[in-house]
Amino acid sequence: MSTPFPFTAVVGQDDLRLALLLNAVSPAVGGVLVRGEKGTAKSTAVRALSALMPEVDVVSGCRFSCDPDSPAPGCPDGPHEPGAFASRPARMVELPVGASEDRLVGALDIERALAEGVKAFEPGLLADAHRGILYVDEVNLLHDHLVDLLLDAAAMGASYVEREGVSVRHAARFLLVGTMNPEEGELRPQLLDRFGLTVEVAASREPDQRVEVVRRRLAYDDDPAGFAARWADEEAAVRARIVAARELLPSVRLGDGALRQIAATCAAFEVDGMRADIVMARTATALAAWAGRTEVLAEDVRQAALLALPHRRRRNPFDAPGLDEDKLDETLEEFGGSDGDDGGGDDDPDPGPGGGPGGQPEPDDAPQGDGDAAARPEAGEGGEPQPSGGGGEQSPARAAEPFRTKVLSVPGLGEGAAGRRSRARTEHGRTTGARRPRGALTKLHLAATVQAAAPHQRARGRSGPGLVVRRDDLRQATREGREGNLVLFVVDASGSMAARQRMSAVKGAVLSLLLDAYQRRDKVGLVTFRGSAADVALPPTSSVDAAAVRLESLPTGGRTPLAAGLLRAHEVLRVERLRDPARRALVVVVTDGRATGGPEPVALAGRAARLFAAEGTASVVVDCESGPVRLGLAGRLAGELGGTAVTLDELRADSIAGLVKDVQATRRAA
Repeated sequence: MSTPFPFTAVVGQDDLRLALLLNAVSPAVGGVLVRGEKGTAKSTAVRALSALMPEVDVVSGCRFSCDPDSPAPGCPDGPHEPGAFASRPARMVELPVGASEDRLVGALDIERALAEGVKAFEPGLLADAHRGILYVDEVNLLHDHLVDLLLDAAAMGASYVEREGVSVRHAARFLLVGTMNPEEGELRPQLLDRFGLTVEVAASREPDQRVEVVRRRLAYDDDPAGFAARWADEEAAVRARIVAARELLPSVRLGDGALRQIAATCAAFEVDGMRADIVMARTATALAAWAGRTEVLAEDVRQAALLALPHRRRRNPFDAPGLDEDKLDETLEEFGGSDGDDGGGDDDPDPGPGGGPGGQPEPDDAPQGDGDAAARPEAGEGGEPQPSGGGGEQSPARAAEPFRTKVLSVPGLGEGAAGRRSRARTEHGRTTGARRPRGALTKLHLAATVQAAAPHQRARGRSGPGLVVRRDDLRQATREGREGNLVLFVVDASGSMAARQRMSAVKGAVLSLLLDAYQRRDKVGLVTFRGSAADVALPPTSSVDAAAVRLESLPTGGRTPLAAGLLRAHEVLRVERLRDPARRALVVVVTDGRATGGPEPVALAGRAARLFAAEGTASVVVDCESGPVRLGLAGRLAGELGGTAVTLDELRADSIAGLVKDVQATRRAA
């Protein structure tokens, strides 16, 4: 077995190490989510933690790690005889991003079921992780069906398996640790809330510290065992401190004053539910125990808030997690009196609404805009429309408030990556039938297999309870679920789109579609066109946040090279098909349909659009034309693309227009 990098040898990353140690002291804190750029020792620190965890006593021979002092009454390996136990190190179980459902929760032992006629359960990773650490690297890339199972187990402390005639329940209480790179996409809010603490990590910009990181890593790679031996004393000291803190933890007092600070802080940051309050209380208690104290202090509450609240505070989906520390300090000071005190005693005048004494605004304060500010004209523009063919570059318009959009999906049945947008044949989903396997059998349809084998039992000389099954009897389950698509936005950023301040509404619509793509686990890309060319503002990526940032800074102005935008989008799709041929694309063209610049711009745009129609690429045109006189150019473009057109108003889910379910309704018959 390889020698892990010592936990105490990790350079810097104080918040990360503290969060992991607090969970080692009090597993009830609920785990850690580690967010940060690649190459910042996230995985190294997590793997090193397992060596510091105290040993656990387990019932001898129990595959589900039952505690000999209180074995689970419904343990599948029970009932257990008293007294038989063994001690072993706490396990760290890694859940691969591509793991199957059977590997996570366990499944029926098909071989014994068919050969011996008995129901035997094969435990999964959740059983292995009980009373240990469940580590998920790149947790934000985990498939949704696995996320759902993790949520259930984390909420109930148990895993339930109901499948193929097997009903099993076993305990599954574990320390959940996940690492992720936010550039690759965010987590679902439900899973985000299940992590007790979160920390942001980044590489140090201090040359001396970076030198020390490289020096230690090279020394470890040259001689892992020798390097670990040099840090053995520090590791032993931390391990002993964890044990001492665990023993002290039940004696730590969480007073009413600290509880009021916790409640006031959670209310001030508008976190949903009560889990944040509970996690903060447990974290503050663990901090006191780690410091060797039996009383929770205000500094413990503050540190607990910095670890437990950033990922829970109410925020827009594309806002980075974080906490306003000034606001945190003000809240703690206001409610920081002794038990029974109202937190008063400050003789300074209260700041008024403007932030300065007596309500006067500070000199440098700028007036804050409201939600309608995005719809107001930019300074100097006067709301006058720009001519479609001219105008220089204009400053980026602010996006209007996002809204819930209608469902846009790709017609037909795909076979792409799991997601939530379009129908697809998937490894996970509802079973729709059975077929003979093509290649290796991956998902057995048990009933269909038994039905195929049953008529031949006498001819095959069956004499015992087992079923005589041959290769030709096996049936593969066919399942239907949902897939994620590549949603490629092709956005007109020309001068005509800036007229009448339409760009603000357009950006709001695209941002709304990006939110929808985030929720449906799509990849997204962004192509913009204006002036005389088109640019790939964002190559296809799983980071919807990055697309939102590029959209916000998108300038407008110039002519409308519609054909260039479509041709650039066509090239992006061609390259992506080579990389990921199973992922189907949905092209969303956001334009008023005008085409200017160059010889025969309208005819050239039509020919470019027909390339998508010829390949059967799903498309929708978001018609941004406004005003009393409408030319219907976007509708004509949609016809050339073989897709459909929707106006900005029709894009809203709460509009009275008909629901847009398939963006290629006109091609459904084909």
